Amino acid sequence: MSILFSQIVFGPIHSRRFGKSLGINLLPLKDKICNFNCIYCECGWTDLKKVKEKFFSMEAIIDAIESKFKLLSESKTKIDCITFAGNGEPTMHPDFPEIIDYAIMLRDKYFPKKNLIVLSNAALLGNWKIFEALQKVDLRVLKLDAGTDDLFLKINKPLPLKKISWYIEKLKEFQGDLIIQSIFFKGTYNDQYIDNTHEKEVNAWLLALKQINPKSVMIYTIDRETPAKNLEKISKKELNAIAEKVKAIGIDAKVYS
Repeated sequence: MSILFSQIVFGPIHSRRFGKSLGINLLPLKDKICNFNCIYCECGWTDLKKVKEKFFSMEAIIDAIESKFKLLSESKTKIDCITFAGNGEPTMHPDFPEIIDYAIMLRDKYFPKKNLIVLSNAALLGNWKIFEALQKVDLRVLKLDAGTDDLFLKINKPLPLKKISWYIEKLKEFQGDLIIQSIFFKGTYNDQYIDNTHEKEVNAWLLALKQINPKSVMIYTIDRETPAKNLEKISKKELNAIAEKVKAIGIDAKVYS
């Protein structure tokens, strides 16, 4: 069973990482649209050939954002942040850069000083408009679940077949002003055993982190049903051990379980 958001603006909801978060979904409500096909994604499998809905227009999205912001502001509802997430990869909306500009303006009007956050898989960082838009938000939270090409392909199943080195180079362009999010788990998929907690794989991932040098790393495990059925969450003790290895190379890390 996949989880898809049924509104453009949803919540606020409780986020284990961000607190009371007001979500913004730029993608269709009945279809997942993403350029990754992660085996753990709570939104289900990516199948762009079956997508029937079109993207919402920029005007519809801006109207939905302002209406919700105004309603929450007038009711004095407290939020901790505003997060672009939703039914897939938010940067795939064709008007993503312009929407970010409007969202910043509306945030400043209704919820000044609240962080504007974008969760992204980094696949479109080669587009300078996307990169520039991400630089404008308060927190860029970007995915890195593996440090080797083999594991990256098995876990994230990216549709654009770029090597992990491409992602590392693009993430480095933020010059440390970003947060990395990484999920750890074990299990089998397509008769292959997948374990990104293995020492060899963790060391490769740490090597990538050293190059990227993010402000911090968010470490977590599976929390909801996954499209690949034989995946297992790992213990908080194991997550903490990985976090300590990140701290040992001079990068802040926090576990969310």
